Amino acid sequence: MRSSIINRKTGETDISLTLCLDGTGKSIIDTGCGFLDHMLTLFAKHSRYNLEVKCVGDINVDYHHTVEDVAICLGKAFCEAIGDKKGICRYGDITLPMDEALILSAVDISGRAYLGYALEIPAYKVGDFDTELCQEFFMAFAREAKITLHIRQLAGVNSHHIIEGAFKACARALSKASAIDEKFSDEIPSTKGVI
Repeated sequence: MRSSIINRKTGETDISLTLCLDGTGKSIIDTGCGFLDHMLTLFAKHSRYNLEVKCVGDINVDYHHTVEDVAICLGKAFCEAIGDKKGICRYGDITLPMDEALILSAVDISGRAYLGYALEIPAYKVGDFDTELCQEFFMAFAREAKITLHIRQLAGVNSHHIIEGAFKACARALSKASAIDEKFSDEIPSTKGVI
């Protein structure tokens, strides 16, 4: 079973996170930020990863540290859980409609961290969530997961739909990329023999 447990404590956040890549999409999420909880629940459901997150953060200041540090932990957990990457499909992509929003996401589990981010979110806030934190989340996640992640908005005007579409699309593309390809279950999907 490809899984990982991450515990991370700083002066700003105290996080425990459990991730299982071979799951069913079950989640228990409590970050203190309702919008982030909702996005992580969607992420788990659409990736079919099991995810548990408990974060106590300095949300009296704002959500920045909580969002970034949860993404760091999720990325570290993914990197640890994916292991040597033997047998994975490696690449995954999807174009996902979310009402009027249309989001493209593509993933390469490359061992190299890169985020191509092209979302134009019109509102500064969704509820009490600063929408600029969406980019911070994906940047920290891609860096720690050591993946190449592209997220591009092809259409959309509703800020909530754009962000929700981005989380769902990322989850589905990542699920495809991390799936085991039975035809190549004993191979590393790279001519180098290592990723």
